[in-house]
Amino acid sequence: MVKRLFTIIKTTLAVVLVASTLAGCTSQAMGSSYPLESVTQDGKQQSRVYRAENKTVPQVAKELSEQKKPKEISKEDNDQMFLVYSDEWYNLQKDPKKPEDTLIEVSNLEFVRQNYNPSFLEGYILASILNDLFDSHKRSGGSYRGYADKDIYKPKTEYHTPTAKEKKNLPPITTEGTGSIIKRGDSSSSSSDSKRSSVGSGGSIIKKSDTDTSASNEKRGKIIRSSDDGSSYDKQRTKVKPKDSIFSRPKNNSPPKVKVGGSGKIFKRR
Repeated sequence: MVKRLFTIIKTTLAVVLVASTLAGCTSQAMGSSYPLESVTQDGKQQSRVYRAENKTVPQVAKELSEQKKPKEISKEDNDQMFLVYSDEWYNLQKDPKKPEDTLIEVSNLEFVRQNYNPSFLEGYILASILNDLFDSHKRSGGSYRGYADKDIYKPKTEYHTPTAKEKKNLPPITTEGTGSIIKRGDSSSSSSDSKRSSVGSGGSIIKKSDTDTSASNEKRGKIIRSSDDGSSYDKQRTKVKPKDSIFSRPKNNSPPKVKVGGSGKIFKRR
């Protein structure tokens, strides 16, 4: 029964580990599949643009909304859609120069508040969300409508091609619940990490590692039976004999008592 229960626990842990690994890999692939194309930052205002190659606006909107559920999403449109999150807005636009691609503009709330025209956004976003965003600044926004129209409706800040440092520091389009599994004992790890005990052989939480097996073998006891030839190695071993119990009957090794003049029977002394 205990062995069966242990098998069930091992199977469950293995399934959970594999599922979490696959989920983490899928999320990472989605988060890094859109290359960073342009950025702008001015004080608290920040916006970055990614490119989704060979994907329509509705396709990208569906992918992003499935990975990270927005507070509000505009109705489906082949040219432009908005995804509203608590701290960012996604403006998806068909690239006029490459219609088969979609531009993903990720802007923080301050950039939206300072650059977008509230009247323009009313055609896509609920009025209640716009009121919460703009508040008293509702009429102080700009005429901006998105990166694809930046040459016509200019933002208050200028976009530029991201440098290598910006590509490294600026976050990609990330999703909720992303993670990674780091295998301990990598060649690039520090010497202190290499001294730590690993989870198991090959990073497994079930299979014992070679170090664990060798350690257990070193601590495992042995019963050594001395050989009959009486070698010096065996003579160094102490023979262990069972001790007589005080409740056990003592053995009588004396010769049996013979009754003289009797029938000649031999009686064993008790």
